[in-house]
Amino acid sequence: MTKPPVNIHGTAIVIGTTGLLFTGSSGSGKSSTAHACLTAADGRGLFARLVADDQVFVEMHHRRIVVSRPPAIAGLMEIRGTGLAVLPTLRRTVLHYEIAVGLSSEMERLPEPEERRDFFGGIGLPLIRLARETPDPLGVLARFIPFSPSRR
Repeated sequence: MTKPPVNIHGTAIVIGTTGLLFTGSSGSGKSSTAHACLTAADGRGLFARLVADDQVFVEMHHRRIVVSRPPAIAGLMEIRGTGLAVLPTLRRTVLHYEIAVGLSSEMERLPEPEERRDFFGGIGLPLIRLARETPDPLGVLARFIPFSPSRR
């Protein structure tokens, strides 16, 4: 049985072959953290693409979680206080991790290991919490995620 896509407030990107979904409350730093990761990945020679910023459609496809973008915002990312930037983009990708962005002062110092978020009745993603004020978010994520250098 196919479930309809779920519209989620978040930002989805791909680094190498790894799909990341950045989530958090409004103003938590999802877009700026994702943008910092895209910029850092590009500087390190990794494949890096935006899927969608602000709104993403999440669905299950062959027991994998797939994210796609609304056509109206294809290739656009909000840089708060600056405007909309046009970035290289992908129409959809498989997600591998959810990155929960927020202020470090509002996060547990040592979250539960191997946290997961359930999207579709037992089908979910590993959850990594990341402080928005982290100076090198991709460097931190690379300690927990084995990024492959290219997309197939």
